[in-house]
Amino acid sequence: MNLPSTIDETVELLARGAYVADRSLATVIFLALKMGRPLLLEGEAGVGKTEIAKVLAEALGRRLIRLQCYEGLDTAAAVYEWNYQAQMIEIRLAEAEGVEDRSELGKDVFSERFLIRRPILQALEPAVEGPPVLLIDELDRTDEPFEAYLLEVLSDFQVTVPEIGTIKAAHPPIVVVTSNRTREIHDALKRRCLFHWVDYPDATRELAILKLKAPKTPDNLSRDIVAFVQKLRGLDLYKSPGIAETIDWAEALTALDAVALDKELVNDTLGALLKYQDDIARVAGSEAARLLEEIRMAARAAD
Repeated sequence: MNLPSTIDETVELLARGAYVADRSLATVIFLALKMGRPLLLEGEAGVGKTEIAKVLAEALGRRLIRLQCYEGLDTAAAVYEWNYQAQMIEIRLAEAEGVEDRSELGKDVFSERFLIRRPILQALEPAVEGPPVLLIDELDRTDEPFEAYLLEVLSDFQVTVPEIGTIKAAHPPIVVVTSNRTREIHDALKRRCLFHWVDYPDATRELAILKLKAPKTPDNLSRDIVAFVQKLRGLDLYKSPGIAETIDWAEALTALDAVALDKELVNDTLGALLKYQDDIARVAGSEAARLLEEIRMAARAAD
């Protein structure tokens, strides 16, 4: 599928992938696609940053290549490594056949035939359906040296293999980089990207997301869930619930045949919404009752 030619088409493209985007997000995605620039998405965990790459790949009919970052990630896991076992077999066979030209043998075992391509190198290869979507997920988990390595990839869409040379993408992949901001990403990398902060959705957008992702949830219950979650995000919690937790909670309540929130139901199911015991202990009981009362008062005032 062709890339969208307008911001409105980008909104429609994301909507086909069941992603409800506000216009500012759709605008930066449109620009990243049009300008061929990597897109850096920062925000709290669970706000839908990773989902954007998945939706783009599915909606555009492109392959999704995911590089999940972690501490200690190196080029052997992210870019390429040599197939040492196959190289050793090749050397033994050559020795058995009496090959004496070591320089030629060295060129052969360090050829692309023995190169194991990891996600970044895979993303630089041509594809019939078009350039893939390369998701570099949670970059803030990696070490700074690997982040520095990415500068060549994100600026020139190429990597250098010392034994072979430079491998450059004929058509650059669509790159989405995400960060939960557990540490600051270096300015040099940010300069290579278009940036967008993905915030928690407002109530209207979160309700629309819930209707798409948890369609079996009764309408009244969906409104209660969204109102309660929005209230929770105003508290000083260790980890506020993200969109994924909102959807999980809606599905859990639907599985219990709930049609509206009450204090006992909230207390019994908070584990689907909050993931730290201190947060659960703070909300359960009187705080949950207070938030529910505020929701009811707001609903009555709106009628």
